[in-house]
Amino acid sequence: MSDKRQDDLMNEEVDRSHITLTLEDDSEMDCEVLGIFPVGDKEYIALLPEDAGEDGEVIIYRYTELENDEIQLDNIEDDEEFELVGEAFDEFMDEQEFDDLFGDEDEE
Repeated sequence: MSDKRQDDLMNEEVDRSHITLTLEDDSEMDCEVLGIFPVGDKEYIALLPEDAGEDGEVIIYRYTELENDEIQLDNIEDDEEFELVGEAFDEFMDEQEFDDLFGDEDEE
């Protein structure tokens, strides 16, 4: 997991698989949503910028669903929280890979 933190986030538009972040300089960054996962009593979202390539840096934000299908993304400022979230993200991705490999067997 990357230690990259996106400090210039202003707002975002999201669908289930992609999100467009609008940055402070009004530029936009299209990202693939890798997943939304819980850590403790909070949820987090993992994003991969579409222009990052296969080895691109994953960006993780604290994720909150608001009214009217809006979302709020917040930077993770605390190093301890960031470490916990990073470990949870690694576990989440391991589970996703397992489900991709063996998920079809459960349906049979």
